[in-house]
Amino acid sequence: MTRTFDRLFVLGRPASGKSEFLDFMKKISDAERAERFHIGKMKILDDFVWLWEHFEEDDMWEELIGKRFHSERLEHGYMNSPEIFDLTMKKFNHLISRDFLDKEDFYKDHTLLIEFARGGEKPYKNALSLLLPEIFQRAAILYIEVRGEESVRRNNARYKEKLKHSILAHKVPDEVMARYYKEDDWKMLTEKRDDGFLTLKGAKLPFVTMNNEPESVDPSVLGCRYEAALSHLWGLFSGMRT
Repeated sequence: MTRTFDRLFVLGRPASGKSEFLDFMKKISDAERAERFHIGKMKILDDFVWLWEHFEEDDMWEELIGKRFHSERLEHGYMNSPEIFDLTMKKFNHLISRDFLDKEDFYKDHTLLIEFARGGEKPYKNALSLLLPEIFQRAAILYIEVRGEESVRRNNARYKEKLKHSILAHKVPDEVMARYYKEDDWKMLTEKRDDGFLTLKGAKLPFVTMNNEPESVDPSVLGCRYEAALSHLWGLFSGMRT
């Protein structure tokens, strides 16, 4: 049996540390990542890329016909329609079914990481209900937790830092943070547990909620934080398979 996750959901609010987590994992060797964190060679599916594509397409439609379809312009970015969140879940279904579900050789040395954030009127309960049941098989969930107000603070701080280096810097607009991300339903879904199992469409998924406060950029601090959470999650995951 391999000692790496097959499919790992990486969930959490914007600026909670999901990108930093994935960046950390990219920078270490395959051997260390597998041994310490139970993550194989990484294939990442992140729905933010698809959201941004819709914003760019709306810009083009606005130039062509004076009309937007999926978003509205804000002073510092875009507000997407709530339906787009549902569409991205369908895109997860399409791509995972097409490229990963029946590829047993892939999981011998790879982990598929599925990253997204949800909250407000389109919470995790709704998002997860739209995924195919087959995706939940052999999957686990890492939720990276920061408070809503901390997510807003980090989002603004990181934008200001990026502005020092590029006029193309962008952030999740304040209006979007307030509408979709300040409140989420993760604690409700997990009944305020920090670890355990969720049953989704007949599948039993282990989960761990990793507290990512206080903020740190020290790789040694982050490495210990990630290793503790993922080692515990691996124990839950591997226990189901024995």
